Amino acid sequence: MKFIAALLAAHFLAVSVHASETYVIDPVHSTIGFKVKHLAIANVVGAFKKIKGDIVCENDDFDNSAVNFEIDVNSIDTNNHDRDGHLKSNLFFNAESFPKIAFMGFLKKEEDDYRLKGNLTILQTTLPVTMNVEYTGSGQGRFNDSRAGFEVSGKINRRDFGLNFHLLNDAGNLVVGDEVKLFADIELIKQ
Repeated sequence: MKFIAALLAAHFLAVSVHASETYVIDPVHSTIGFKVKHLAIANVVGAFKKIKGDIVCENDDFDNSAVNFEIDVNSIDTNNHDRDGHLKSNLFFNAESFPKIAFMGFLKKEEDDYRLKGNLTILQTTLPVTMNVEYTGSGQGRFNDSRAGFEVSGKINRRDFGLNFHLLNDAGNLVVGDEVKLFADIELIKQ
């Protein structure tokens, strides 16, 4: 795993040195969220309110761009204060000891679609992930800044990352499902 991380870091550095453009996440116009089954019957949806990151581009179509972002775990919002506190506790994210979720990887164009491939770190576990990406367009903002947008979707197994909370209801169903669906709407500002 250390070899993969070193290889990604070296490639990220090489891309950064030769990059022609850098875009940063506009946190006011971006969302990173998730949904997970509750009692095996319905989804609970949540989002992280504080995110930051950037994309370093080699070319105009964003192919082979280096992607780096960080999520503030303490900004989790599931529309329920008690549940948010439970998720921040050591039963889930342990936000006091591990306040950040991090991703480092690359955006690859595959015909008309993109894939986001890289390493996701939650708690102290780093694993490779691949997510689907739709490029939603580019244009100018209100103050003549250049912007680009992407929609991201994917899924992970929370237990793979050490999120091992396990509780069954009376029917034998997991109170919190293992599969977590991830989604993001990202707006970027060219620097």
